[in-house]
Amino acid sequence: MAEATRDREKLKKLSSICLALPEVVREDQRSHASFRVGKKVFVYYLNDHHGDGIVGFCCKALPGDNERLIASNPRKFYMPAYVGPRGWVGLRLDRPTVDWSEVKELVQGSYMQTAPKKLLRLIEPS
Repeated sequence: MAEATRDREKLKKLSSICLALPEVVREDQRSHASFRVGKKVFVYYLNDHHGDGIVGFCCKALPGDNERLIASNPRKFYMPAYVGPRGWVGLRLDRPTVDWSEVKELVQGSYMQTAPKKLLRLIEPS
């Protein structure tokens, strides 16, 4: 039960980061969630996706960054199923410590690659 509570807390923190961005909508799908701007997903929260045992999120990365991040710290970053080969990277939220400022940076980067230009002007630099 404590593990499920921790997972909900991590989804709550991730949601607050994503939903702080302009015109973002959260859609829940059982134990997963997606965050969209317009009709495009820019973050997925995944809990044991296809039985991989990982609680994490994945987002768009700049070209080559997903492989670089995974190579630099394979215990923290992973190649998510399906979208990984298309430039997405996963970050594990099921580790003892999570750097939420790093999560925010990755989320904002993915948003900036996905959102319409008119919304990008509304983001305050962090």
